[in-house]
Amino acid sequence: MSPYDAPAVYANPPALIDGYGRNVTYLRLSVTDRCDLRCVYCMAEHMVFLPKAEVLSLEELERVASAFVALGVRKLRITGGEPLVRKGLMSLMGELSRHLRSGALDELTLTTNGTRLTELADELARVGVKRINVSLDTLKPELFRRLTRGGDIAKVLTGIDAAQAAGLAVKINAVALKNDNAAELPELVAWAHGRGLDMTLIETMPMGEVDEDRTDQFLSLADVRRDFESFWTLTDIPLTTGGPARYVRVEETGGRLGFITPLTHNFCDLCNRVRLTCTGTLHTCLGQDDATDLRAVMRAGADDAGLIDAIRQGIDGKPKGHDFHIGRGEAPAVARHMSTTGG
Repeated sequence: MSPYDAPAVYANPPALIDGYGRNVTYLRLSVTDRCDLRCVYCMAEHMVFLPKAEVLSLEELERVASAFVALGVRKLRITGGEPLVRKGLMSLMGELSRHLRSGALDELTLTTNGTRLTELADELARVGVKRINVSLDTLKPELFRRLTRGGDIAKVLTGIDAAQAAGLAVKINAVALKNDNAAELPELVAWAHGRGLDMTLIETMPMGEVDEDRTDQFLSLADVRRDFESFWTLTDIPLTTGGPARYVRVEETGGRLGFITPLTHNFCDLCNRVRLTCTGTLHTCLGQDDATDLRAVMRAGADDAGLIDAIRQGIDGKPKGHDFHIGRGEAPAVARHMSTTGG
């Protein structure tokens, strides 16, 4: 039995509607700020990670996620850091999977760097995960090692094999980096499509202080798309997976390609998502510093109704949109790192 059982009064709760009329149906839940890689655009080389006492317990994570499901969230994505390094994660996934069986949740999924998929892909499939996102910015071993500060690409590729063998649909996410993988992006897309994998490209986002100036690495995906259209036929398709990507079909490969463009073309008008950090902080906008401390609410002894009220108050304050911009020497748009926010 779950630690969280919604009171009968919330059996058919009003939808989570923000102040701009957007229905929030998608929660990205970070289970840890820790990662076994140190990607250069994501975190500083010598990150100081959170003490255990500040991180939500598995029971707290389950309780708050279930509260969101009770309030109409239909898609739950587990993130980090790297979620698969969190001890006890599969136990949490097993608890959350009951919402799939009840029909309250449409999808339970996660984003991973792929390094532990060889060990855990079968377990993920067994608890009802149907598809996952794997972050992979290059196929070149040396470049991968440099971008991740020591990572082994062979572990990721073997993990992708294991995920596909377990029956998981895999989508590859790649951050477009002007000085590193720009020329390789067509090869990366063709490789993914050749394996039956969807692919999404992402503009680098100004979040948290890292050890380089992101201005030097920013690559507009509008420019990337124009480049692709010089040798591929890209057909816009109305696919939506609940996230911010806009998709095309690459006619020559037969595969799907998404573009996530927080700087060159924002996607705020249809935003249906919120993020909860591993410390229990609710962020309703990736590019704003809004925050609701749900950990404090739970640890102060709030009952289920109190937790749900706090969630609603946080959603009510969801901003109209983000204001990401990137400029040489400028501080990041938000101080928190993506690894802390939840990918």
